[in-house]
Amino acid sequence: MPIKHMVEIGRIAVIHFGANAGKTAAIVDVIDQNRALIDGPTSGVPRQAIQFKRLRLTQFRLRIPHGTSSAVVAKKWKENDISNKWTQTKQANRLHAFNLKQEMTDFDRFKLYKLKQRVNRAIDRKFRVLKAKSTKETKELKKKKILEKKSKKKTAKPKTAKK
Repeated sequence: MPIKHMVEIGRIAVIHFGANAGKTAAIVDVIDQNRALIDGPTSGVPRQAIQFKRLRLTQFRLRIPHGTSSAVVAKKWKENDISNKWTQTKQANRLHAFNLKQEMTDFDRFKLYKLKQRVNRAIDRKFRVLKAKSTKETKELKKKKILEKKSKKKTAKPKTAKK
């Protein structure tokens, strides 16, 4: 699968592992082929070096020079409204759902299980009603077609013999 987003200065990334997992930060500088300097002044991520394998790149990018200060990053972050844009992405929604699922207790999982059962039973009940209704209608249509064929045969003119 081709790479969608390149590691570049200003690229917004989500920290996938560690103390700041789930938070977003901007890549301020590339240290070497394995690490980058990141900064997330608005998301609470301190300026630090982090391995690329702990980052998940996003589609967003800030236009900043390498090694810029936290104040400039914060200003550009607010100008581009990155926090709001990030919360609207599918990736953020999946991450939020995953975190909610991780925080569930046994009782919460049991309640969810029972709720899914109730929903599936209601869907199954409705499906059976619709299926019965459609089979009844198809049977009635078949009867009508058979009756029409019989009535056509009775009203058809008798064949006359050729002379």
